[in-house]
Amino acid sequence: MALVPYVQNSLPVLSKFHNSSAQFRFADRNIRLAQDWKKLGVAAVVWDAAVVMCLYLELGKVELKGKRVIELGAGTGLVGIVAAVLGAHVTITDRQAALDFLSANVEANLSPELRQPVVISELTWGEGLERYPAGGFDLVLGADIVYLEDTFQALIRTLEHLCSDATVVLLACKIRYERDTNFLSLLRRRFDVEEVHYDEERDIHLYKARKLPTRGGL
Repeated sequence: MALVPYVQNSLPVLSKFHNSSAQFRFADRNIRLAQDWKKLGVAAVVWDAAVVMCLYLELGKVELKGKRVIELGAGTGLVGIVAAVLGAHVTITDRQAALDFLSANVEANLSPELRQPVVISELTWGEGLERYPAGGFDLVLGADIVYLEDTFQALIRTLEHLCSDATVVLLACKIRYERDTNFLSLLRRRFDVEEVHYDEERDIHLYKARKLPTRGGL
């Protein structure tokens, strides 16, 4: 997730982002996350897409217990924390500048037992991918990570590296601009993509993707 500090905005719809914390309840647990909009911008607040993703995971729509899961652009860590509570072995990633903030939220919300299989790691899309096992994850999660057009190709390369033919990718996003639909078009060149959920209240779409089989030569 890009680190983009924002100036204070007086619009009521944005006021929740300026709160120092946000509270949720998922999987019968209270989760309290620190937020720091002024310092880290979009990487340090909870977006609706993350909430919708967690609701979807909580419903058991995908198997998590014992699965190898990686979250991209984790921000506050909400999705990764909920996945860990639900029994996944989670690698939670973001850019280096956000890791201390992310780590503090994970430590504050997961018991030592639940933290034990959780890895917090730096990942800038398209860079240093050899540090992550190719095709080594059962599930790749991304909440509101589709918004900067110049990152699209790097994000797709990252997804291709992390996914085997059996890996499921879940992306939760708001379709704001034409570039968002352009990303989905790019993704469909390499992945089979279907919309599996739409949260009308929050206007969030949730897509499931699987890597397309490699075409053999004639």
